[in-house]
Amino acid sequence: MTTTEPDKLPVQYADIERARERLDDDTVVKETPIEQSSSLGEFVGGEVYLKMEHLQWTGSFKTRGAYNKIRQDVELGVDEFVAASAGNHAQGVALAAAKCGANSTIYMPENAPQAKIDATREYGSIVELVGKDFQETMAHAKSMVEETDAEFVHAYDDTDIIAGQGTLGIEMYHDNPDVDTVVVPIGGGGLISGVSTAIKHLSPETRVVGVQATGAETVHESLDKGMPVTLDEVDTIADGIATGGISETTLRIIEQNVDDVVTVTDTEIARAILLLLERAKQVVEGAGAASVAAILSDDLDVTDETVMPLLCGGNLDMTGLQTVVVHALTERQQLLRLRVRINDRPGKMEEISGIIADKGANIRDVRHDRSVDDLEIGEAYLVFRVEASGAEHAGSIIDAVEAAGYSVENITKTI
Repeated sequence: MTTTEPDKLPVQYADIERARERLDDDTVVKETPIEQSSSLGEFVGGEVYLKMEHLQWTGSFKTRGAYNKIRQDVELGVDEFVAASAGNHAQGVALAAAKCGANSTIYMPENAPQAKIDATREYGSIVELVGKDFQETMAHAKSMVEETDAEFVHAYDDTDIIAGQGTLGIEMYHDNPDVDTVVVPIGGGGLISGVSTAIKHLSPETRVVGVQATGAETVHESLDKGMPVTLDEVDTIADGIATGGISETTLRIIEQNVDDVVTVTDTEIARAILLLLERAKQVVEGAGAASVAAILSDDLDVTDETVMPLLCGGNLDMTGLQTVVVHALTERQQLLRLRVRINDRPGKMEEISGIIADKGANIRDVRHDRSVDDLEIGEAYLVFRVEASGAEHAGSIIDAVEAAGYSVENITKTI
């Protein structure tokens, strides 16, 4: 992807080194651990080391860039900051401003996760909910600083922000200097710009791979056109990378330093979140799990490699977690909806429930439908929501109910 000479890029490795010197307070930014995952290694046929940045203060990497910028600005006399964020940048700015003795106002989309809104306020920031998506929120936030002395803290289109995020790349290299591939989520591109600048300086042969959610993908088209492309709408569970666009600055760095960019679906992200819960015992949000979704996908081959997926955020609220778990269990056929056609007579529900129970499955709930167009007089549907152990078990349950003379339809994917 090289199109620009390294020494002409807007962020240099020296900028990242200076940022690292500023991040000298481990109550603001701490060095996060890596952990080898033998389970994921078996899945991909390589060695997998998880960079656990979701364990950072505020639950994401964002404090690195925010503190690097705000600390410098406060030293120049700025004491009021404004930002727009879906949640993680908001918390980073709020904490950084508070640590530097400054005030902050954060504008967040109206559909921002409540846990991220609450956490941002707890760090001391004023939070205003404006706009249906990040782009609309961003436009409003920028308009609010035009006639004030406040400094706008951009989530990714700022060289100080990028340099701060790059400190994570230095850590990742020192965590495992022999790593073959690092995988970094991309929203606006600030994180991968900083990380790739550090990695390519310290280990030019290391492959840097970016990952975007399909519902917020902009990098491929931006690279093809040679200019940033912005989406009118984004649609992904990974709100942390749902910016809907990159910047001219981040595009230039991605062109130079990033070897490949892959995309993953929400289903793949949900699968990765659940796998990290089960195998690594880590709670990671959609943006953070995107890197693991990438190495599990068919689009990225890391066979026989040492690979380091970056878990960049862990701010997943319980409502979001429930949604993801239900989706992933459904995709695995561990949660089914079975519609059984019956003659509407007493005892049918008990009989079919007994068949399902005899197959070792648990019934979560059952619904009785009589007002359906294709039913004959005296017929009804029983809709069972059933817990199974997987596809094979699900098939055996359906076979058993059919063997008892009932018509069964698996309507899991249509509900």
